[in-house]
Amino acid sequence: MMVRESELDFKSMPKIELHAHLTGSISRQCLHEIWQGKKAIGATDLEDPLLIMPPGRHDYDLKTFFPLFSSYIYNLVNDAASVEHSTKSVFRDFAQDGVVYLELRTTPRAMPSAGLDKAGYVRTVLRALDAAARETPTLHARLILSIDRRNTLAEALEVVSLATAFRDQGVVAIDLCGDPMKGDVSLFTPAVEKARAAGLKVTIHFAEAEASASEAELATIMAWMPHRLGHVIHVPDAVKRQISARTGIGLELCLSCNVHAKMIVGSFEAHHFGEWWRVEGPVVVPCTDDVGVFESPLSNEWMLIQKHFQLRREEVLTLARKGIDVIFGGDDEKERLRSILWQERAS
Repeated sequence: MMVRESELDFKSMPKIELHAHLTGSISRQCLHEIWQGKKAIGATDLEDPLLIMPPGRHDYDLKTFFPLFSSYIYNLVNDAASVEHSTKSVFRDFAQDGVVYLELRTTPRAMPSAGLDKAGYVRTVLRALDAAARETPTLHARLILSIDRRNTLAEALEVVSLATAFRDQGVVAIDLCGDPMKGDVSLFTPAVEKARAAGLKVTIHFAEAEASASEAELATIMAWMPHRLGHVIHVPDAVKRQISARTGIGLELCLSCNVHAKMIVGSFEAHHFGEWWRVEGPVVVPCTDDVGVFESPLSNEWMLIQKHFQLRREEVLTLARKGIDVIFGGDDEKERLRSILWQERAS
């Protein structure tokens, strides 16, 4: 749908999403549906997710955010049926919000009680994305496999092997994520090198918290030459200059997540999007991160950007178009998106 008014309709505006965690993007309603099904057959003793995560509650910080997954959501979405149902639901939610290209990321999880190893988990997610895409062909999706900061090197190398094995089925990159107060990222240098050698793209959660913004950690990550960086919050000036000099590096910035989780000081007008979006070299891409937790769809992220940073219509569309350059979906996908975004720009 093309917008003909002077003001943009952010929901109908074609958008790309590059920093969406699959499990964190599951809506509360979808989790409730999974819970209802399991409860009906006595397959769970968990409380209703609508009680655990009441609609409208967004005050999850770094201390409460990660336990929400490890102690609850992972114990609910714990078999092939729930993984497939939730993946399709996430896909539909993004499509209904006007997203035309989506890169979902997920850490491969073994579910022994359900007869799923990590490869089976990845296969299930890809199968669900393929089925959802047949129902909604306007949205194209790719998958990024994440290394958790708590992983061993052997586990990280396994993630890279899985990403390589499933490249022909839609896996495009690896990610490094997880609790920023855990782990030593230098451990994963061989895994990143292996991924790059295999032709995979690399995106890294970067300076997400003060605990993950040491000089040594940031130097290690920058030496990996990642294609994109996520969050980019606690960055010293010297590293900002390094990033600015990296023409074409993507910066995945997540406003609502950073504000609600108190990852930055201040509210939306204080977000570092305002510092980065005009900088030559890096490509800024607004993203959601965990829309199921923070309940701010991508259309709302764009609305917040226009509201708090006073971007004009043409500036919004130019920024959206630039984001195409840092997707991991290949040249054909870039051309498809350029044709869609060019129609929007010209309308």
